This record gives sequence, C-alpha cells and structure tokens, in this order.
Amino acid sequence: MPVASLADPQTLARFVQNLGEGVYITDAAGRILDANPAFLAMFGVASLAEMKGYTADDLLVDPRRRDAELAILAREGAVREFEIDIRRIDGTTRTVLDTCYQVIVEPTGERVFHGILVDITDRKVLERQLVELATRDPLTGCHNRRYLQHAIAKLGRLDDPIGVIVIDVDHFKAINDRQGHDAGDRMLVQTARYLSREVRADDPVVRTGGDEFAILLPGLDEHGTREVAARLNRSGPDAAPASFTLGWAVRRPPETIEDAMRRADHALIDVRVRTRGQDARR
Repeated sequence: MPVASLADPQTLARFVQNLGEGVYITDAAGRILDANPAFLAMFGVASLAEMKGYTADDLLVDPRRRDAELAILAREGAVREFEIDIRRIDGTTRTVLDTCYQVIVEPTGERVFHGILVDITDRKVLERQLVELATRDPLTGCHNRRYLQHAIAKLGRLDDPIGVIVIDVDHFKAINDRQGHDAGDRMLVQTARYLSREVRADDPVVRTGGDEFAILLPGLDEHGTREVAARLNRSGPDAAPASFTLGWAVRRPPETIEDAMRRADHALIDVRVRTRGQDARR
C-alpha cells in the first residue's frame, strides 16, 4: 500500500480523519455535506448526522461574514485565511481562519466548497491581552496615552460630536510631599475608579499625565457633556478621594479631537484662575 503518497485515496482519507484542523465540504446553501472529526469537535457535535442538521448560517456569529466570503469565492474561486467567529452548539464562540475553494460538480454544475478551519481563539485572546497591557496604565488600570492616540484616530473619522473632559487633581505635589508617594498612588487609583463609575461603561477614562486624566464621551453634544461635567463637580467633594479641577469641550467636525482637548485644557485653566482670584479676595 503506498502509504507515503497523498495520491493514495486511503492514505489521504486517514490523513484528513487524523488532522487537527477542521476539514469540511459544504454546498452553496451552507449545508454540511462532509466533515472530519476535528471539524465536528470544533462545533461541539458528536456526529456528522448531527452536524447535517445545521447550516453555515446557524453556526456563524455574524452570517453576513459568509456573504462576504461567498462574494470572494464567486470572484476569485478561492479564499485564504478568512477570519470568522463561529458559534458552538453549547453557545460559546470561537474564532477561526477559513481557507477554501470552489468546486463545480459535473455534469450538474452544482457548486460545493472544500475547506479547512484553523482555530485561532487562543491566539486572539493573547493578542487582546497584549493590547490591554500596552494600552492600560499599570498603576490605575485606566487607559493610557497610547490608547488615547488609537481612540483619537478611530473616533476622529466619525461625524458625531464627541465630548471631552480633562481633569487635574488639585495640590497633588503637596499630597506626595506630605503623605508620601504610596499615598499619592492610592489617591490616583481611587480617582480613576471614581471617574470610571461616573461615566458610561464605554466612555474611555485615560490617565494622560501624573495627576491628569481625560474622558472621551462619544456621541455627546454640548448639553450632554455639560451634564457629565456638572455631575462630576457635584459628586466630587463627597465621592472623589481628592479635590480636582476640570474643563470640558465638544469636538464638532471638521475640528479635531486634539483641538477640542486643547479647548478643554484652556477651560480648566480658566476655572483655576477664577478660583484663585476668588480665594485671594476672601
């Protein structure tokens, strides 16, 4: 038996059955015609008969991804390492790379697709963890300036208004000098937690400097941003670990987010100047 040759049908069949990646054949409607054990295990089913009860659309987190892949197949006849999120029968999701090609069955002209799935879920989790490490401030756990640059680039392409609030902790150097750096660090951590509690879960809180923070408020106009700033000023004296000063602005295209942040900084400085003037008159 020519077991050293992939041209041998039995050798090729054993190879496919033992392969760790998922090998499959589907028709144009997305029905699973055949699959190897690794493919079945990837979706959490016990047998090919059970697998045939599902179509590709049932097994994808976003069925529109299949439409995009079919468009490539119709145009080029093959697709390589097309990333898809799949849904297992138990409801959990995995991320796979799909490489497949189109076959025309003669004499009917029916289209079928031969493909292989490679599970990259663990790699994607690691990538997300590395991104988190690279874009999180190690002390406070909030976002850092690198994240801010990514967010500015992404949000800057949108036409929606974006609120910006900048915050400086008052007398931070004096806190460090009197109570020590450990106390200053604890105060910064508590400030970050306070700010995160006071905004929406998806609103990035960024540590932009030693005692400086910024909050991005995507979609909020002047009224909404003013309300958030007022809420921070109201709750700060009781809930924040130290007093702070803030300024705010709203980016409206074609202005950049950086321009709005500069205006928010100027507003913060104006507040500080007015406060010092009031203190001097007392």
